[in-house]
Amino acid sequence: MAVTDEAIERIKGMIVSGALRPGDRLPKESELAAELGLSRNSLREAVRALSLMRVLDVRQGDGTYVTSLDPGLLLQAMSFVVDFHRDDTVLEFMAVRRILEPAATAMAADRIGKGELDALEARLDALGTRPSVDDLVACDLEFHRGVVAGSGNAVLCSLLDGLSGPATRARVWRGLNQKDAVARTLAEHRAILSALRDRDAEAARAWATAHIANVERWLRTAL
Repeated sequence: MAVTDEAIERIKGMIVSGALRPGDRLPKESELAAELGLSRNSLREAVRALSLMRVLDVRQGDGTYVTSLDPGLLLQAMSFVVDFHRDDTVLEFMAVRRILEPAATAMAADRIGKGELDALEARLDALGTRPSVDDLVACDLEFHRGVVAGSGNAVLCSLLDGLSGPATRARVWRGLNQKDAVARTLAEHRAILSALRDRDAEAARAWATAHIANVERWLRTAL
């Protein structure tokens, strides 16, 4: 194991064991290096890496703190990686979304509030029947985030939000190249919303699966 990797594992061990908790300030560099049996250079590299992963927060002139360790914060690094996808991997991201999002949509059927459903419907109404591609993409992102947020599962929300990079590009390509993309997208959104209002988890799951599969099917042809 590389020295820096070992240092990362040592610090992670302190957090997992509870020796360091969310919001705690790390001991001084010299003290922590001595405690962990590490050189100050390797400790410094480990702290830098863990700060990029949102595990640690380095505050100049103040010290280094453990972050909140909130799932949304920790999973931000995933969206950074996703943004660098290649064309031959976008379908793999879509396949993961096809597995996760219908499950989140089914969960939302039991948990999403009437006010949230009304807000989603109002957003669709405001979009109209002939939106620009940019407006459609923005609404599509808001709609799916709203539905997934209705599941009440913060980890699912963060995972699916992180997958929105390639999904956004896919929506743009689809909007530019597929003639019935706008009408189909809006109709599928309405169907998902209707299933959620009916508290029909299986119908919501089915419509979400069909909606994502349509994008995926088009991508397979386009790529």
